[in-house]
Amino acid sequence: MSFRKADWPRKLRSQEWYGGTSRDNIYHRGWLKNQGYPHDLFDGRPVIGIMNTWSEMTPCNGHLRELAEKVKAGIWEAGGFPLEVPAFSASENTFRPSAMMFRNLAALAVEEQMRGQPIDGAVLLVGCDKTTPSLMMGAASTDIPSIVVTGGPMLNGWFRGERVGSGTALWQMSEAIKAGTMTQEEFLDAEQAMNRSSGTCNTMGTASTMASMAEALGMALSGNAAIPAVDARRRVMAQMSGRRIVQMVKDDLKPSDILTKEAFENAIRCNGAIGGSTNAVIHLLALAGRVGVDLTLDDWDRLGRDVPTIVNLMPSGKYLMEEFFYAGGLPVVLKRLGEAGMLHREALTVSGQGIWDEVGEAVNWNEDVILPVEKALTQSGGIAVLKGNLAPDGAVLKPSAASPHLMKHRGRAVVFETIDDYKARIEDDALDIDETCVMVLKNCGPKGYPGMAEVGNMGLPPKVLKKGITDMIRISDARMSGTAYGTVILHTAPEAAAGGPLAVVRDGDMIEVDVAARRIHLDIPDAELEARLAAWTPAVERPASGYAQMFFDNVEGADTGADFGFLKGCRGSGVARDSH
Repeated sequence: MSFRKADWPRKLRSQEWYGGTSRDNIYHRGWLKNQGYPHDLFDGRPVIGIMNTWSEMTPCNGHLRELAEKVKAGIWEAGGFPLEVPAFSASENTFRPSAMMFRNLAALAVEEQMRGQPIDGAVLLVGCDKTTPSLMMGAASTDIPSIVVTGGPMLNGWFRGERVGSGTALWQMSEAIKAGTMTQEEFLDAEQAMNRSSGTCNTMGTASTMASMAEALGMALSGNAAIPAVDARRRVMAQMSGRRIVQMVKDDLKPSDILTKEAFENAIRCNGAIGGSTNAVIHLLALAGRVGVDLTLDDWDRLGRDVPTIVNLMPSGKYLMEEFFYAGGLPVVLKRLGEAGMLHREALTVSGQGIWDEVGEAVNWNEDVILPVEKALTQSGGIAVLKGNLAPDGAVLKPSAASPHLMKHRGRAVVFETIDDYKARIEDDALDIDETCVMVLKNCGPKGYPGMAEVGNMGLPPKVLKKGITDMIRISDARMSGTAYGTVILHTAPEAAAGGPLAVVRDGDMIEVDVAARRIHLDIPDAELEARLAAWTPAVERPASGYAQMFFDNVEGADTGADFGFLKGCRGSGVARDSH
C-alpha cells in the first residue's frame, strides 16, 4: 500500500465553475442558486455528485432515491456539498435485447457526466447487475475520487416453507413445468414469494457478485456487499459512505490508487470463494482495461483454480444473501482468503487502509453458510477457462454450479443457429436429442444478439426433462444469469457472429469437454475446420443506425471484456472541460 495524501486545503476542480467573480463563474453559480443554495456553499468545499441509477423501471434500484438522502446526510455532515445526478440505469429485467448492450453506453454516459460537470468526487449509487460495473468503469476513466454504495439484496423468498431464490427458483420452476412436476397455477403462486422486498437478487447472482467485487476491489466500504436493502444498517452504510467520500476528495484518493493488479487478483479469488457469477469475468476485464491493468482470462483461470467455494448460497448452495449477511458477510470470506495466503493484504481500499486492516477481525457467525474449507462446496471453485479449436480465445464455465459427472464428456452436437431457432425447436418431440448430446447455441455474443444476452443456460428439452434429467452440457457465445446453474460453457470466443469456430459447428459433430484439462475440442480434422471457416459468411447483419450500430462497430470480444476498444486505458484523460 503506497498512497500519499494530497495537501489540504487546495483548490478543487469545482472551483473552475463556481469560484470567483467572472461572468462564467456567476453563470454557473447563479443558476444553481435558483434551488435555494446559500452563497457560502460555493466556498471551495468538495462538491460530491451522487450518481444515482434509481429508476422505477429498474426494480432492483427502486429504493435508491431513499438511500440517496442518507448519502447526502453523510456528505453534509463531513462538510461537502452533495448534488444528486441521474445516471443511466440499465435494468437486467426490463431492457431488451439485453442490459449488457447498454453497459458500455451507461459507462460512457456517467464518464461524461463526471468529466463535464463540477464534480470533485462521486458516490456511485448502484444495484442491478450492469449498473455496478458501468458506473465503476465510468469513474475509472475519469479517475475522480469515487466510492461505491450498493442498494443491497432483497429479503429471502419463501414458498410453501422453503427458501426460493430470485432467478434461481425461476429457472428451476420453469423447468419443472416442462417436466410436468409443477403446474402453472403453482408457478404463479410462487411469483410474489420470489421478490418480496426492495433490493437486488437474493442469490449469489450477478448483482450480489458485483457488489462483492466492488468490496473486494476496495471500491466500497467493508461490509457493503451483503446488507439487505431494507435493513437499517444499509442506510447507515450509505451515510458513512457519504462522509467518507468527502475525505477521499481532500486526500485525492482516486480509483487508479485502488484498482491495481493486486486488487483485481483479490477480487478474482474472492469470486471463486463466493461462487460468483461468470458475468464478473467480463465486467472485471472491462474495468481493468479502463485503468490500464493487464488482466486476462488466463489470470482468472490461474488465480481461481485452487480457491475453494465456501459460501453456501444459491445457485451453488442452499442459502440466500440474508443469511450471508447474518453470518458475517464478505469480510469473513476475505479474512479466510488472507489466512490462506490468497489475499494481497496491503491492497488499498476507499477507507484509506489496507484490505486486511478492514477484515482481520471479522467473525464467522454461521459455519453452515460460510463453510470451513474442508466442507467447501467445491475445492476448486473460481472460473474455469477452457480453450481449444472450438474456443481459441477461451470460454468460461462455473464449476461450483456444474454437474460433476459432466466435467469430462464427449457428445453429439445439437445446433441452434440463433436464439429464435432454439425457441422454435426445443419443445418439439421430434428433435433428435438426448441427455448425452451437447447443445450448441450460436450468434448470441456481443455482436450476435446484439449485446450478449443471458440465454446461455438454455432450458433442456421436455423429452429429456421428463426422464428426470436436469443437466446437459450447453455451449454458446452468450452469457448466463448469475442466478442460473448447470454445466454451461459461455463467452466462447471468438463469437460466431465474428467468424469464430463456433459459427461452423454442425449437427452431429462430436464435441469433447475436459474441464480438468481446460480443453474444449470440436472433433473434426483441422483441414475440415479450415475449409468450413473459409466458406463461412456472416449471418448477423450490421444494425442500420443509432447506438446499436455504434455498439456493433466498436465492441470487442468477451475474452477482453466486451468494452469499446477506444475507451481502454483512458483514465483521467482530459478530466476538466473547457470553460463556458
